Amino acid sequence: MGNLLSGKKIVIMGVANKRSIAWGCAKVMTEQGAEVIYTYQNERLKKSVSRLVKNGNHLIECDVSSDESITTAFNEIKQRFGQVDGLVHAIAYAKKDELEGSILNSSREGYALAQDVSAYSLLAVAKAATDLQLLKDPASIVTLTYFGSERAIPNYNVMGVAKAALEANVRYLARDLGESHVRVNAISAGAVKTLAVTGINDHNELLKMSRDRTVDGQDVTIDEIGGTCAFLMSDLATGVTGDVIYVDKGVHLI
Repeated sequence: MGNLLSGKKIVIMGVANKRSIAWGCAKVMTEQGAEVIYTYQNERLKKSVSRLVKNGNHLIECDVSSDESITTAFNEIKQRFGQVDGLVHAIAYAKKDELEGSILNSSREGYALAQDVSAYSLLAVAKAATDLQLLKDPASIVTLTYFGSERAIPNYNVMGVAKAALEANVRYLARDLGESHVRVNAISAGAVKTLAVTGINDHNELLKMSRDRTVDGQDVTIDEIGGTCAFLMSDLATGVTGDVIYVDKGVHLI
């Protein structure tokens, strides 16, 4: 075990299973000495996360589509653990039929849902954490994005638009939370075969295309992404805020 995050308490939102990028982040942060607190959306996902996290006291229910749920969850976290040093937002969702074909087929409802869960939720959790004084001084917020925010990736559609909004949220939050010494950054992770990616039509082709464009011909791993997350949560990164850091083995270079 390392000591980069020794003594720090970090909330992570979005672990679904052992393939989740969020799980890679949680593993590395734990290895670096952090006490990690996990939120889950509902009872179904709690069962999945419970297979990975044996200490049930570190599991907190939180549905980011509900401000009431966020407030309840953060109050519970503060009561159990006190203030925390960081928050990892690894949550995104779009309807499966919005992730195929032309973006012209996007529905108003589906577009709004992707924006609400994937982008607005970062603002919602940051506001709740600030209002409830959950975050220490200094603290770090990290979210996960993808290159589809900048390029028209096949079938990514409304999620690409939502990720672009998410990255804009990072910049505005970094500006407005800076006085409180809360830094806000995003990791643009390479394509990894996660539960979220398998919801995209022709996702195998997307994964192959990404692998072909890495500088070494190998996929980035969730542990490699987790290493960058651990750095951003650490005191080594106190000068980094408002940034999107690529962890994709160079895919964005081409």
